[in-house]
Amino acid sequence: MNFKTGFLAAALLAGPAMAQQFTSAAEVKPMLSATKDRWVAVREYDGRDLLYFTNLLAWRCGMDRIFYTVNGGAETALDAEPCYRDEAVPNAQKADGYLPFLSFPLGSVNDVSVRVIYDDGSEDGGAYQRGSILIQ
Repeated sequence: MNFKTGFLAAALLAGPAMAQQFTSAAEVKPMLSATKDRWVAVREYDGRDLLYFTNLLAWRCGMDRIFYTVNGGAETALDAEPCYRDEAVPNAQKADGYLPFLSFPLGSVNDVSVRVIYDDGSEDGGAYQRGSILIQ
């Protein structure tokens, strides 16, 4: 059984208890753990490197902060849109003043490190080389 079928089977067995909003560390950690190799991506577009955080931002409601480092530089906090806890889809990305990517000079993003701090105080992180996160 692969991850998708296992997750779907668990959801079916849980029934109404599975109606989670994915707004806490306990709810988002399993998803982020399963998708850790896709936390970030680099795309060459319009003469720029675009560093995407889309996967992380889709689960941001269970996190307090997201930090990133590019090419061994200074660790920087990612400015992410808020969690919409009072709405039907709290993790929705409205992109109203927030973009899921950062722009860098073409070919300049060689490696990226990410550190997340969950709302329960725990942390996780990953390190990525350009070749493994470059998308077309």
